Amino acid sequence: MSKAKAFSLNPAVHAHLAETPRAVYIHIPFCTNKCHYCDFNSYVLKGQPVMDYLQALEREMEATVRRLPPGTIQTVFVGGGTPTVLLPEQMAYFLRSVRQYFPLDHPGLEFTMEANPGTTDLEKLQAMKEGGVNRVSFGVQSFDNDLLRTIGRIHNTDDVYRSLENARNAGFSNMSIDLMFGLPKQTVDILDATLDEALALGLPHYSIYALKVEENTLFHTLYEKGRLPLPTEDEEVAMFERIMDRLRGAGYGQYEISNFAKPGFESRHNTVYWRNQSYYGLGAGAHGYMQGNRHVNVKGIAEYIAAANVGLPRLETAEVSRDEAMEDFMMVGLRLLDGVRRADFEKQFGERMGDIFGDTLERFVRMGLLETTEVGYRLSDKGILLGNEVFGAFLDVSNS
Repeated sequence: MSKAKAFSLNPAVHAHLAETPRAVYIHIPFCTNKCHYCDFNSYVLKGQPVMDYLQALEREMEATVRRLPPGTIQTVFVGGGTPTVLLPEQMAYFLRSVRQYFPLDHPGLEFTMEANPGTTDLEKLQAMKEGGVNRVSFGVQSFDNDLLRTIGRIHNTDDVYRSLENARNAGFSNMSIDLMFGLPKQTVDILDATLDEALALGLPHYSIYALKVEENTLFHTLYEKGRLPLPTEDEEVAMFERIMDRLRGAGYGQYEISNFAKPGFESRHNTVYWRNQSYYGLGAGAHGYMQGNRHVNVKGIAEYIAAANVGLPRLETAEVSRDEAMEDFMMVGLRLLDGVRRADFEKQFGERMGDIFGDTLERFVRMGLLETTEVGYRLSDKGILLGNEVFGAFLDVSNS
C-alpha cells in the first residue's frame, strides 16, 4: 500500500478479537533473590504474604471467569518470578484454584510452569505433577558456574542435573531449559561448552536468549559505570550463529528466533503470543489480551492484594485499534520461522496483507531480510540476525 492509505475501522473484521481466550498466563512474582539482569515484576520472597497473594489470585480468577467465561483451555503458563519458590502445600492450593476456574481436564492440554533448578525438590515437583502441570521450563541460563555467579543465579550445574532427575522421577518428560548468551566475559568457547552440556541432556525443547541490559537492574547500573564487560556485537552475532548451527545440527527445529524443539514439542502457549491470539493474564503485573483489549495488572504485592479484594486488579486497560492489531500480527508473527500467512491476515482483518504492508514487505525482500513463501512471508537466514530492524518497520507504516 502507499503509506498515505488510511486504515479503515470496520467492526465486522475486528470480530476475531471477540474470541474467548484458550490460553491462560498466571504470574507468581516471588523469587529467592533478584538476578542481576532481571527487570520482571518480581520480589524477594522473604517476609512476603504468599498465601494472601494466592488467595487474591484466586479472587481474580473468579472475577475474570465471571466476566468472560472460558471455553476449552488449550494452554496454561505459570511464570514469574519463580513459581517453584512456593512450598508444596502452597503449590497444591494454587493449582487447585486454577483447576477450579478453568476447564483443564482434556488430553490435549499443555500446562507449563517455570522452575528454578535451585528450588525444585522431588516433593514440590510431585505436587506440580499431581496438580496438572505437564511441562516444566527450567531457568538454567548457563552450565558455567562462574557465569552463574556473575549473573546472580542461586543455582549451580549440580542443581540443574539434580532438578532434571527429580522431574523425571516425578513423571515429567516434556521439559525445556532456558539458556542465555551475550553475558559478561562470555566467549564463543564458553558458550560451546554450555551447548555441549545442554545437548547431552537430549531434552525436547531449548530456549536461548540474548542478554538485554534493562533499566532498573544491577547490570544497568554497572553498564552505566563502564563496569560490565560485555562481548562485542560481532562476538554476540558469532554466538547466535553457533547456537543455530549446533541446535539445528542436533536435530532441533528453530521454530522461533530464540526457540528450538524436537518435532511436536514446540511451546504451544508462547505460539499464542506469536500468533497474536487472545489470552487471560492473571496475577501481579500480568499482561492479558481479551476481546480486543490489552490490560496490565497492578504490580505491587500489597497493592495487588488490595485491588483483587474489590474487583479486577487492573493498572490500565486499552482497546487495541485495528491498525495496532495489524502491526502486532506482523511484528510477532514474523518471529516465527514459518512466518506470516496471507490467508490468516485476510481472515482476521478482511483485507489483503499486500494492500496494507506491501511496500514494506517488498523492501525487505529486496534487502534479503525477508523471503516470500507459497503462503506469505518469513525471515531469511540474514533476516533472523536482523529481526528487530524488520519488526520495527511495521510500526513505521501506520505512524507515517
